[in-house]
Amino acid sequence: MINRLNTSTADFDAHLERLLDWDNVADESLALRVDEIILSIRERGDEALLELTNVLDRTQFASPSEIILTRADLENALESLPERERVALVAASDRVTRYHEHQLQDSWQYKDEHGTLLGQKIVPLERVGIYVPGGKASYPSTVLMNAIPARVAGVREIVMVCPTPDGERNTLLLAAAAIAGVDVLYTVGGAQAIAALAYGTSSIPRVDKIVGPGNAWVASAKRKVFGQVGLDMLAGPSEILIIADGSTAPEWIAMDLFSQAEHDEDAQALLLCPDPTYLDQVEAELVRLLPDMQRTAIIGQSLAQRGALIQVRDLDEAITISNRVAPEHLELSVRYPQSLLPAIEHAGAIFMGAYTAEVLGDYCAGPSHVLPTSGTARFSSPLGVYDFQKRMSIVMCSPEGANALGAIASPLARGESLEAHARAAELRMADTRNDSSGEGE
Repeated sequence: MINRLNTSTADFDAHLERLLDWDNVADESLALRVDEIILSIRERGDEALLELTNVLDRTQFASPSEIILTRADLENALESLPERERVALVAASDRVTRYHEHQLQDSWQYKDEHGTLLGQKIVPLERVGIYVPGGKASYPSTVLMNAIPARVAGVREIVMVCPTPDGERNTLLLAAAAIAGVDVLYTVGGAQAIAALAYGTSSIPRVDKIVGPGNAWVASAKRKVFGQVGLDMLAGPSEILIIADGSTAPEWIAMDLFSQAEHDEDAQALLLCPDPTYLDQVEAELVRLLPDMQRTAIIGQSLAQRGALIQVRDLDEAITISNRVAPEHLELSVRYPQSLLPAIEHAGAIFMGAYTAEVLGDYCAGPSHVLPTSGTARFSSPLGVYDFQKRMSIVMCSPEGANALGAIASPLARGESLEAHARAAELRMADTRNDSSGEGE
């Protein structure tokens, strides 16, 4: 059902590498088809967008106006929502908003010893596009986790795209868009939606950045339009790595492993523990609980292909392996999780203690659940307010500053054989008596 590994065996490293190996590069035929889709959107705009949507999502849109849901439409969905769901959405939104307000950064300035003003101006992006999947399932939580950081950052316009296969709209998802501050929603998806956001059509405005998860078609399209627009990340399958000391109920851990494995067959669930008896208990719970799960086949295949229960020598070794994996989600299901935290170097999000199920982070804990996958937590961070802001450097030289900086810049520029660079600095050094810098408060 699930792989059993032991770090003491000679072939452990090879087994672990095979489990971690996931090729996120789209196959050549898919990539070529995505190229065709992007080109058709660039050349024919809304006409191609509607054609592709009608074929791929089995819809019957006759004009661009039919794919547009306005702010009023989203508010109506929120009003029609049953109270229990509406209360939950509002509570989740409030928590996510409060967390991300702590991430806001302000512009800053200072003067150096020569009176030269230096600083950074921080401003929000003007328009952001959010992609939300709408095929096998709908994800209102994804709306909150992508749109709220953008709204907190001060993005002027938040555009959302979401496919509606067979023309079916999910009221909970539309209500989440209303709460999260989405300005307009277009009921299109796939590579064609990514192309429309990147290049713009008559009905869909061009955006500055695209965020949000999607299937292989969406990922391939995002990869191809990068540079035309900014991107959040190219996400792979969902992952969880749990470090346990045996103090948490085995049933809880089994369900935490299931919670990631049920996403899709390529998802990964790993448990590291020094106690082999505890691993046996968790495995027994996996076997007992699996038949009653709604996505039994998906979970079973995920655990068999990429899951593992790993016996480690001690918790220190577990942390070493975790840092090597750099998991999307890391659970420290131990008695004293704070003691392990300083040694954790690579993870998308860290869930500490037996009561902190990773799924709470998926929906309402506060941080965005958009996290780096496939080992990219080594150099990437969770989606946040900072992803929707840009920074501009500020430099304003005083006469003395121009003289001091010119004395540094000139020899460096001449060393690079860039005479105009050097002379531009030297001209200002020649006349430090004339303050033409516009210096002022």
